[in-house]
Amino acid sequence: MKKLTTLSIIAACALSAAEIQLAPIGVEATAISDVAHKAQTSADVAQALSDSIPSIDMSRRSGIANDIILRGQKRDNISIDIDGTKVFGACPNRMDPPISHIVTNQIESIEVIEGPYDVENFGTLSGGVKIKTKKPSAQEQGEINVGFGSFGYKKFGASASGGTDRVRVSAAVSTESSDQYKDGDGNTLAEQQDKNNLQNPRRYQTQYRDNQAYSKQSAMAKAFVKTFENQELRLSVTANRSSNILYANVPMDARHDNSNIYSVEYNIDDISDSYKNINLQYYHSDVDHPMDTRFRNNGAENYRTNHLQTTMDGLKLKNNFELGDYKLLVGLDTSKRMWQGEFYTTNVASGIVNPNSFSTSQPRTETKNQAAFTKLENSFGDFDVAFGARYDYTDIDAQLQESKNYAALSANLLTNYNLNKESKIFLGIGQASRVPDARELYVNVGSIKGNENLKQVRNQEIDLGYQIHNSLFKFKAKAFYSMLKDFIYLNRDINTFENVDATVYGGELSGSLYATDALSFDMGASYKRGTRDTLAGQSGTNMADMAPLRANVSANYEYMNNSIASLELRSSQRWNDIDSENGEQEIGAWNIINAKIKHAVNKKFDFTFGVNNIANETYAQSNTYADLILLAGGAGDIMLLNEPGRYVYTNLDFKF
Repeated sequence: MKKLTTLSIIAACALSAAEIQLAPIGVEATAISDVAHKAQTSADVAQALSDSIPSIDMSRRSGIANDIILRGQKRDNISIDIDGTKVFGACPNRMDPPISHIVTNQIESIEVIEGPYDVENFGTLSGGVKIKTKKPSAQEQGEINVGFGSFGYKKFGASASGGTDRVRVSAAVSTESSDQYKDGDGNTLAEQQDKNNLQNPRRYQTQYRDNQAYSKQSAMAKAFVKTFENQELRLSVTANRSSNILYANVPMDARHDNSNIYSVEYNIDDISDSYKNINLQYYHSDVDHPMDTRFRNNGAENYRTNHLQTTMDGLKLKNNFELGDYKLLVGLDTSKRMWQGEFYTTNVASGIVNPNSFSTSQPRTETKNQAAFTKLENSFGDFDVAFGARYDYTDIDAQLQESKNYAALSANLLTNYNLNKESKIFLGIGQASRVPDARELYVNVGSIKGNENLKQVRNQEIDLGYQIHNSLFKFKAKAFYSMLKDFIYLNRDINTFENVDATVYGGELSGSLYATDALSFDMGASYKRGTRDTLAGQSGTNMADMAPLRANVSANYEYMNNSIASLELRSSQRWNDIDSENGEQEIGAWNIINAKIKHAVNKKFDFTFGVNNIANETYAQSNTYADLILLAGGAGDIMLLNEPGRYVYTNLDFKF
């Protein structure tokens, strides 16, 4: 605690300037802009990312609140940053991943970092996602978005912004809900349980079989206040409220997922010719997540609840300098996360909680991190070079458990060589670490138990790529090789976690061809492969979550100004390289066709009409690695959750 306090005092005393964004070198990031207008099918950020970035796959959890897998990595192996703040899910079974606590209509842009190349954020082991939400503007403006889709999907969003040169404010609200989607065979979530011959106690009670799949509301408000010349106070609050979310292939459903994110940020620009800015930010986030068996047959008389909560408090200081041709970032970062959970039983008839039913599912655990980081950039002729480093010290304290301490040095070197004005090659070499989380150390849910002796994970990686962009086409190719030391992996035979050395390698392709002024083609592809040392009592070496070769290609025709018709093919090979000893299954290849038209009626109004999975194919894209507690069917196979079948949707966007 002394180190946390000391670092906080240093950060506060150093406050004296607004943030300069150092330009990313090609190896480290892929950017998506104008997310609010491009994500049309739902407000699910995981869906938007998997549709746009070849290296990202989506882990289907429900109709909403889905998770992402980046180059075969998920959970704490990738970091999520929302306007500089951190939010963690409370559910150990990943019902509320961090990416689910923001919705697409609030987002301006997303930067995806592929590899250990972000020194600003704690725990960026194998990649990270940086989300930038919409900033308030002085100009008065607003938007209303209305969406409808198959399976009773409804979405409404509204935002407004305005102010003066001194004070700018904005607000955004959204609500969405859906009935249970149907897969290509016409089965709802409840009917997928039947098809998999799930044990009767785990199935939905008759009166709940046709329940709505989810309801979600979100609100965001911001105020940017100019306090003095070149100085600004930035205030932000985000609230999410989700209720009665069905998770058909896990033992419980979420009664609600409620989260809040608060941020207070102070910027000062142009302190001197060399001292360009300083940025100090404090943030707090909290998540409340009770999940229970109320809707299941085994909860008809008494239902079981696992009520989990987590909070995150952080303070970050960043200083940016221009020293001649060099750009220098120096910063301090400190955070504290609390995570806890408990089981209890409630009588359905009386609504009374049994006072003798309480037990711990996740002991109250505090993870405290203190870090210093730096980044230096310069160009030498045709070479662009960036060097980054970060030092972390982490304490983990849990009730009735011995404290854990971890220290780690992360560093990376990123280079571009500009062959000409249109093309370049890039190389990255990096090392990063992340500590075990409270779940991996101490969880006590079902048969899975934590392992208090886990070491922190280290990733050493090399990335290499080529990029060209001209008036005819753009193309990027990337390859990576990642060596993971003490990777944290679940061994289903003993139902706990082990440290194991592993290797992950693969590549991504993306590009566009501008055939005419009106006709263009886009493509993307991703492949990754992972192997590991054997676990205790096992013989396999395949890494889980390594989706096979996947690709997409689309044709886009701009038939009038700002009006585009698109046709897309998305394909996946058969999932053969699996970790069957730890729950994965072979999954068939699939091909789906999507189509949409976005028509601009005028500058103030446009509408989108689309159809996904036109052929109504039945398919699954995420596997069943046992680090998620998933239900088994009558034949003993874990229940795969199929993707939605044919999905017809429309969006209406009004600007004023």
